[in-house]
Amino acid sequence: MLNKAILIGNLGQEPDIRHTNNGKTVANISIATTEKWKDKNGAKQEKTEWHRVVFFGGLANVVQQYLHKGSKVYIEGAIRTNEWVDNEGQKKWSTKIYGAEMKMLDSKPVQPAVSYPAQTPTQAPNDYTPQPNYGDDYDRNVEF
Repeated sequence: MLNKAILIGNLGQEPDIRHTNNGKTVANISIATTEKWKDKNGAKQEKTEWHRVVFFGGLANVVQQYLHKGSKVYIEGAIRTNEWVDNEGQKKWSTKIYGAEMKMLDSKPVQPAVSYPAQTPTQAPNDYTPQPNYGDDYDRNVEF
């Protein structure tokens, strides 16, 4: 069995950074992928899809320091769909990519606000481990 998503796209906004109760960093980003083609009449067509991606731990720290709105990235991860019941009893679903690898593709890297320990920022740090599936309501469990 294989559950793997591979995306190349641009961040639509600044990363949303949070921290878990035990101090691990969680980074949520939204990236756009655009498909371009010509229809049967030769007219140019374009469709943009938005993807929500979440990173945990060391890789989330890299996202926090190096990625910004408009950054071009390559992402690999697993697709996770979460289901829950909202306060009004309605079933809700949310699909995210749980990022396992990220490579920055910008031709001119953005200088970090702070230095990062001697690791290549385009690969997952050694302390990265996938975290449990928190769902969209994990924000309620995150202390600020």
